[in-house]
Amino acid sequence: MSASAARSGIGALQNALAAEHAAVYGYGVVGAMLIGAAQSNARADWIAHQNSRDNLNAMLTRLGATPVAASPAYQLPFPVANAQSAQQLAATLEDGVTRAYLALVAVSDPALRTFAAQAMQTAANRALAWSGTTTAFPGMPS
Repeated sequence: MSASAARSGIGALQNALAAEHAAVYGYGVVGAMLIGAAQSNARADWIAHQNSRDNLNAMLTRLGATPVAASPAYQLPFPVANAQSAQQLAATLEDGVTRAYLALVAVSDPALRTFAAQAMQTAANRALAWSGTTTAFPGMPS
């Protein structure tokens, strides 16, 4: 990977990591508002985002970058007071992760593009599972 490719890849990886940090935080809120199977699904997604976060941390470290740290708290995009708003938050978190990986698809390194495309697909599928709807091009502005 060239120096400029590495720089663009690092920036996009950092953005993806920031989105994963936000998702890990947000799923703590989501899970607290759900019960039964929905709570189990939220826990599985929370763990998946932790694993993705750890993977991105390792990738950035291998590239010689210091991974962006998680914020101590995040501003939620809307109040979460019941199961319906918790599920809406989960879909919103997944949409944010999808957008972050979309930026990584644009880097010049083919391995990073492939990684990002697969991560986008996973996040878009989780958003669909939470919201019941999807868009033609997940992650792209409408």
